[in-house]
Amino acid sequence: MSTFFRALERAEQERALRRGTTPSEPPNAPSPATPTSDSAAAQTRPSVFRSARPVATNPIQRTEFEEHAEQFDERPAELDDHLVSLVAPSSFEAEQYRELRHAIEQLQRSAKLSVVAVSSPLVADGKTTTAINLAGALAQAPNARILLIDADLRAPSLGAHLGIGEHAGPGLVDLILDANLTLEAVTQDQPQFNLSVITAGRRSSSPYEVLKSPRVGELFAAARRQYDFVIVDTTPLVTVPDGRIFGEFVDGFLIVVGAHRTPRKLLEEAFNLMEPSKILGLVFNGDDRHLSRDSYGSYGSSRKRPRSDTRGR
Repeated sequence: MSTFFRALERAEQERALRRGTTPSEPPNAPSPATPTSDSAAAQTRPSVFRSARPVATNPIQRTEFEEHAEQFDERPAELDDHLVSLVAPSSFEAEQYRELRHAIEQLQRSAKLSVVAVSSPLVADGKTTTAINLAGALAQAPNARILLIDADLRAPSLGAHLGIGEHAGPGLVDLILDANLTLEAVTQDQPQFNLSVITAGRRSSSPYEVLKSPRVGELFAAARRQYDFVIVDTTPLVTVPDGRIFGEFVDGFLIVVGAHRTPRKLLEEAFNLMEPSKILGLVFNGDDRHLSRDSYGSYGSSRKRPRSDTRGR
């Protein structure tokens, strides 16, 4: 943990040096924290990886999934270009999400993990983009059954990112309030991405009370049975209590931290609000200090740089 906070301090120092100038836009792709098994939960704090600087896509190395990625060229115009796992699966940025996918898949084998919440200490740290890209990376596995849920009822944006609309049809709120609805009735399939999506649905004036409904546990139990992985985009942890409700329904949380943005005190507060065993790890989003991938060799060596931070939950 001390290693991570030293990284934050260096980021704050660099931000102070840049004051008075126009900062360049940070890269959008994070590099994931590598979670570990439950046995490390009581001994260590969550891990963090720094993101790599975006570079051009390697046109030679292509995975089996990427062989038919040309279909993504027909995606809706409103689809967010930051969703690299969906729109540019062969890019270096998308590769970072495959690293995160690998870590989650390892946890599924070792700890039976399948339901993951993605949150952050504050708004605008990149949690929704991270949740969608993680789901997209997981969906690249053949025959994968992936469900992506927008549980941020105060500021839902998952549907807008995907170009399907937040309130075009019934969603999570409707599913919770109407006992006659089923998961299938509110799920919007995205076959071009091999994803199933549940948006927030109707607006609610009391989102906390909606999420406290006993029906929420039943719905998550049903989703766990029907899907290989369920990725849940929740509210920020510090500003409102909604996201913490999911602690009893999910297997763990990934916490997204904005480089040059998230205050250290608020990150510590987020940790204090969470059950330590529920924190899978950190995603350090928007770091521009990582080495670029000039060759496969340099990329391989750069992956080893944060080895002291790969201690997981």
